[in-house]
Amino acid sequence: MDGILPLWKERGMTSHDCVFKVRKILHMKKVGHTGTLDPNVDGVLPICLGSGTKLVELLMDKTKVYTGEITFGFATTTEDLDGEIVTEQTIENAIPDETIQEAMQQLTGHIVQIPPMFSAIKVNGKRLYEYAREGIEVERPEHPVYVDAFEMASASSLIDGRQSFQFKVVCGKGTYVRTLASDLGQALGVPATMTSLTRAASTPFKQEDCLTLDQLREAVENDDFSWLVSIEESLSAYPQWHVPSSETMLHKLIDNGSVLDLSVLPSELQAQLPVTVFLDDKIKALYDLHPSKDGKIKPTKMF
Repeated sequence: MDGILPLWKERGMTSHDCVFKVRKILHMKKVGHTGTLDPNVDGVLPICLGSGTKLVELLMDKTKVYTGEITFGFATTTEDLDGEIVTEQTIENAIPDETIQEAMQQLTGHIVQIPPMFSAIKVNGKRLYEYAREGIEVERPEHPVYVDAFEMASASSLIDGRQSFQFKVVCGKGTYVRTLASDLGQALGVPATMTSLTRAASTPFKQEDCLTLDQLREAVENDDFSWLVSIEESLSAYPQWHVPSSETMLHKLIDNGSVLDLSVLPSELQAQLPVTVFLDDKIKALYDLHPSKDGKIKPTKMF
């Protein structure tokens, strides 16, 4: 079985738990996920199956959409509800929503984040959360990310000295959404915590495309595999190059993953790289510009 399972990860499980359960349900070993979701986060988690595991890096690089809640008035060690409260401040007067939205806008585009101590980034060969569990604070490397949008999704409310609101984030790979919440609070002069998070989309998949583990189990028991997204479908956003069957030498070169001259591509595709390459109507490779040889293209993935 080769392709993608658009899984809806429920709260209380790690991404690794999901992979383990999918392996058992489908009775296959070659299974991989496309980006860790914390146990307290639910949402879209594409699972790669068989040859589809070659798409893990490509899917991890795609844009993600998150929704959730931010609360002003306290901060935790983990920047979410998993940690211990380290700072509290009663919000006497609500910060105007317009002011909040303006501060959120300043956290979009190319920005630099300092990863939270409770994160999986390695420093000197050791993950930050391992230092944190030992009570050791270490200097954390700056982490450049791209945030397409960071905006309020509801009016804020002030209850018992804490101000909360719903938010939406559209961002690229590696963005720490809980750090966005923390940095927003710092910009506004109040402690802040991400109090809820859902991954609403992981390009090209949305919630309505997904199955829960229970739904997957039921589908498999009923011999229903209509949920499987083929490799071709997963890469449908890329331009396609169908190599004519008459080009036997070119077929052999592509079949062997050879570096090619850019000029062999149809002229209309030369400015649209990367492209998916089809031999005899079957996807064979994803070709892109060669990183060091001008006028050349090379496969970044072979199928």
